Amino acid sequence: MSTTTQLRPGGAPSDDSLNGSPVEHRAVGSRDDQWFDRFNVAFVLFVVLVIGYPLWFVVIASISDPHAVQTGKVWLWPVDVTFDGYRRVFGQAAIWIGYRNSIVYTLVGVAVHLGLILPCAYALSRKHMAGRTGVTWYILFTMLFSGGIIPTYLLVKDLALLDTMWAVILPGAAGAWSILVARAFFTQTVPEEIGEAAKVDGASDVQTFFRIALPLSAPIIVTLALFHGVGLWNEYFKALIYLSDRDKFPLQLILRELLVVSEDPSAGGGGGGDAGSIVDQVRLASLIKYAVMIVASLPLLIIYPFLQRFFTQGVLIGSVKG
Repeated sequence: MSTTTQLRPGGAPSDDSLNGSPVEHRAVGSRDDQWFDRFNVAFVLFVVLVIGYPLWFVVIASISDPHAVQTGKVWLWPVDVTFDGYRRVFGQAAIWIGYRNSIVYTLVGVAVHLGLILPCAYALSRKHMAGRTGVTWYILFTMLFSGGIIPTYLLVKDLALLDTMWAVILPGAAGAWSILVARAFFTQTVPEEIGEAAKVDGASDVQTFFRIALPLSAPIIVTLALFHGVGLWNEYFKALIYLSDRDKFPLQLILRELLVVSEDPSAGGGGGGDAGSIVDQVRLASLIKYAVMIVASLPLLIIYPFLQRFFTQGVLIGSVKG
């Protein structure tokens, strides 16, 4: 049983300790707090294991002998290391074209999407905007109903966007959810008083937006850029429908073709179709499958840690009120 000497606010010992009767002191719930902390650490480690192990398994399976993977010999470390899958993937000239196209689509698309979303959200966050309630309900309405694939295709065709990068970028550029999240962020982070003070100094609404609102909005900008950037990087369905020129295919569509051809040699040349035997074909297809996962997701895995703190802050602030 531990004892401590109690002190008065001035630093002198209390009367109880001076009289020789030490007072027992124990932090209330300290043992419970320790067990709670241990539980939290164990839970976090479990979550990290559940999320991290599949990623690690894909990495080691992409450089392990496929037979060892299929027989369950690959658990924590690669077995019979081979880089044939990566050699075949990066040996395709179309892969580099796909990388280039995806980077262009992602960078240009994020710029276009943010250029539409942020001004719209800022305007809707200002109370003096006429008709903002009706516009907000109109945006909400688009979250409930979609035009469908055929009307959308006809619209893209009538706008002469077929077989252009704009067919991948423009449809869905101004997402309703993104506008509402950004609107909530501006409402909370850039109050009306700041805009009124800027107007007193002679600033217009446009100047207030660019000189005051945007510099204060790094978290929501990074959050939306990450959301839309991931969507554009992983986009293949729009490219599959609207693009016919292979030189304009994004990376995901190239990888899809490579994976299909590697598993089915009769589908055409390229990929693993020139393997010498069925056994080699199956082996190469398995390696390519895991290599394709790494090639497609590696850029996002590299970028995300640098944006994580902005991403977390933007999601929390943008979802608190609105």
